[in-house]
Amino acid sequence: MLPNPLHPAVVHFPIVLMFLLPIITGAALWRLHDGARRRSWGLVVLTAAAVTGSGWFATRTGNTQEEFVEDVVAEQPIHDHEEAGDTFVLVSWIVLGIAVVGAFPGLAGRAGRALTLAGALALVYFGWRTGDLGGKLAYQHGAAAAYVTDSATVTARPAGERRENHDDDAH
Repeated sequence: MLPNPLHPAVVHFPIVLMFLLPIITGAALWRLHDGARRRSWGLVVLTAAAVTGSGWFATRTGNTQEEFVEDVVAEQPIHDHEEAGDTFVLVSWIVLGIAVVGAFPGLAGRAGRALTLAGALALVYFGWRTGDLGGKLAYQHGAAAAYVTDSATVTARPAGERRENHDDDAH
């Protein structure tokens, strides 16, 4: 059985892979520097493809669930998050293409490998921005309220307002 909503469940895959990509790229560059065969670059290409695929899937699930959230959240925060997600996927496609070039021999391959590391680091920024805007949708703008059943209610607090600590009441 798939979770509903699906989008919050799948967005964690591109986030994790996005953070792994620069680490795997750096490790592969180190291995290649130590004389490893170019085959070790395959893991970089595979990880970049996984970032792109999971990012694409996350944007598709977000697009399908947008209509539910529009009923409880203003259009601008949704639009900002959607645009950031689209930018993340676009940048991930570019990084994937550069990673493929990194598998080539010679100057093109060396340049592709160096640019892959730079692109992977840039991708962390774009992913962080997308996730931040998505988190704000859920926690500041109350997007989760679109999925609350009639038996429960969720009230979004204004940004910056904190819940009172009532631990003493429990004793």
